[in-house]
Amino acid sequence: MIRSKTSIRVASLAAAAALLAACGGGSGDASATGAATAAAPTGEPIVIGAPFAQSGPAGIADHKDCWNGTDLAIEEINNAGGVNGRPLELSVTDIDILTPEGITAAFQKLAAEKVSAIQSAFVIIPPPALDAAAAYGAPYMSGDTNIDAQKLATADTAKYGNYFTDPAETYYGSGFVTFLTQLSDSGSWTPSNNKVDIIRGDTAYNKNIADATEAAIAASGGKWELGQIIDITAGTKDWGPVIAKLQANPAGAIMVDHWIGAELASFSQQFAGDPVADSLVYLQYGPSQPEFLQIAGAAAEGFVWGTVIGVGNTSDQDKAFRAAYQAKFGVDDVSMGMVYTGWCYDTVNVLANAWKNVDPADFAAVNEYIKANPYDGVTGHLDFSKQAVLIYPTVETDPAKGVTHYFYQVQGGRHTTIAPDGDAEAAFVKPAWMQ
Repeated sequence: MIRSKTSIRVASLAAAAALLAACGGGSGDASATGAATAAAPTGEPIVIGAPFAQSGPAGIADHKDCWNGTDLAIEEINNAGGVNGRPLELSVTDIDILTPEGITAAFQKLAAEKVSAIQSAFVIIPPPALDAAAAYGAPYMSGDTNIDAQKLATADTAKYGNYFTDPAETYYGSGFVTFLTQLSDSGSWTPSNNKVDIIRGDTAYNKNIADATEAAIAASGGKWELGQIIDITAGTKDWGPVIAKLQANPAGAIMVDHWIGAELASFSQQFAGDPVADSLVYLQYGPSQPEFLQIAGAAAEGFVWGTVIGVGNTSDQDKAFRAAYQAKFGVDDVSMGMVYTGWCYDTVNVLANAWKNVDPADFAAVNEYIKANPYDGVTGHLDFSKQAVLIYPTVETDPAKGVTHYFYQVQGGRHTTIAPDGDAEAAFVKPAWMQ
């Protein structure tokens, strides 16, 4: 199974990666890909506005990943001559993603600068961002992963037709149960029982994931059974009481429905020291943040996690992107973010592709072009015709028609892709507590 890729992008990334490696380019090396043959763009800049969290209490790691992916895309595009001779530029403003006032202020500031698009990793409260972006009209590229935001946008496409986003968080729930079924049916894992415990975080995002997981379990026809739901709050440091509840009535699989990488690292350390024997443990999304492996260290080994938008490591395009990114920012597979790096890189290329064909100042025309013209990127096939891209394999059975829902396992100290089958680097390996 091979995903359809854009050969020009593969060649561009491969050339950039080779050049970066030769130059030893780091994050401050603005000329790392500057030896491209295209003439440097000299026209009026096309500015992308970026509300990236830099000082707030949440989101900084993910937003930095998005910032890096955006920077890499802009650098490559400018080194290839820009967009019709015009360079891309980035205008970054800090944002408090936890309050309506902070979100609105950041978006309105960028609108006042008359940027040509807004690039966002995500906000915790989407409606203020959607409203501010709608009032301005420029394309709003987001990684919100939020079913409620998608329902708001599709209920009034005339107002919110400039909102383009990734698959909803509900697919974490349904996709997880599908993953368990496929892993079990393949013989790669024999569950100790069919119960699934859920450790549920305290955000609406986590509740939506838990609800979707429950629904998928109920729809499994008895293949899986809901065990216990254990509620936690953000900032949990002592996971002992949670682990004790898990041990009291062990389940075959445990979903830790929480998104903060550092806190999941703390859970991993404490669980590894006192595990629930034979339980497969899935950590929802948060291990994608670089601090997870940095903090958890050897205790991370064997844990499984997933993301609805991620970077693989099997296709030529995947490998070229990783090489270019790692060379530019001086990181490796352990310290590279696995989600917003690729997503934000892709969405800049979606914008550039539209601007090559439509006047960037004509927001309505740009938005319609994006909807009508899918783009094949490192996260998969980005078809924004319904504003939120489709996901493979939960919705789309053809990997060339959706972004890929990846599952990884920490093996040998790095994130190793184990599903879906066509993108797997390795098979699932029993962690130490299953031995």
